[in-house]
Amino acid sequence: MMKVQGRSSVFAKARRTAAAFGALTMLGAAPVAMASDPLPPDPELEAVTLPAPKPSWVFVERGFVLPGNVIYDTDTGKMLGLVESSHLSDLALDPGGKAVYISESLWSKGSRGTRQDMVTVYDATTLKLKSEITMPGRILIGGRKYNFVISDGGKTGYVYNLDPASSVNVIDLAKGKFVKKIELPGCASLLPIPGYGFSALCSDGSLATVKAMAAKPEITRSAPFFSASGDPIFDNFAYDQAKQQAVFLTYTGQVITAKLGATPVIAEPFSIQAAAGVAPGDTKPLDVHWYPGARQGIALHYDTGLAYVLMHTGEYWTHKEPGTEVWVLDVAAKKVIKRFPLEEPASHVTVTQEANPKLVLGIEDGTLLILDAKTGAEKHKLEKSSGGVLRTLEP
Repeated sequence: MMKVQGRSSVFAKARRTAAAFGALTMLGAAPVAMASDPLPPDPELEAVTLPAPKPSWVFVERGFVLPGNVIYDTDTGKMLGLVESSHLSDLALDPGGKAVYISESLWSKGSRGTRQDMVTVYDATTLKLKSEITMPGRILIGGRKYNFVISDGGKTGYVYNLDPASSVNVIDLAKGKFVKKIELPGCASLLPIPGYGFSALCSDGSLATVKAMAAKPEITRSAPFFSASGDPIFDNFAYDQAKQQAVFLTYTGQVITAKLGATPVIAEPFSIQAAAGVAPGDTKPLDVHWYPGARQGIALHYDTGLAYVLMHTGEYWTHKEPGTEVWVLDVAAKKVIKRFPLEEPASHVTVTQEANPKLVLGIEDGTLLILDAKTGAEKHKLEKSSGGVLRTLEP
């Protein structure tokens, strides 16, 4: 059974399967009284609070059909709760574990009427609505991890905007207010740089770097380092904000690392296929190779520098095909050290930032698969639990 508090949902412990929804469980601390609860007393129903978010948790976007983000504990395989959100919204996590943020757009009459764009703030332990931060606009597109990012220890949010052209909304999360909009033509996919601003990938193959903290934003661009039309970069790349280290992956399998800052340093690309001892991918029609793909096809474990990449065999331009194998790439050594075959193709991948990490896979049939990242051994298999982008708590 489920209790709805404002626009957030908190799940109760249940001893029997509910007829409509199944047994939804939220594990946590002591029960919380809810005086406004319109339901009659139920001896089998109690509302509980969650502990502070843990590195073992994964936040699962439910995809295009159902809104909301479901929280699972990869240690136990249990569902902990649901963060409500509108369609085509973006979730970001407070690094301090106090809040969950949703960048979203609503209409006063459901699918029409007055449009309202905002960052909605929820308490991370009760999932109750805390506040709404109004902003002028945002892009309406789903399945992207870097449309909404948080920087500066949770003090600053950057929201990708397309109103009426490419720009970025700067949000002061500490004060709960919109600060300014920075025009950024032809660029998207935001990489936060603490204390400075952010970078973004651009359609001319360059990396734009924005000094957002200045009174008048300063924008510089690198030399082009990829071809957006010849061999594009996947926009769900991997980024370690603490080290300011990005790992980009192109459609043919070229790996490009970049050290971000006021003057980013972009390394020469190398082939992930060559790193595994097989033929590199190319753009020639009808050539069959191993290629990276999927909706969210790369995840990076920050402490070890290991990237987990979803790979499949096919021709060039099969970049949306799910992965049939996971390749474990030592980025610094430029070597694939392991390959895990998958029984069912996966469209999303992430990894928990723990000393003994878990690999979390969104399978095409909606299953959420949790593996030991070191051995590939299955730990939990959760049916009808996946959908869209996977997010874990970052250090």
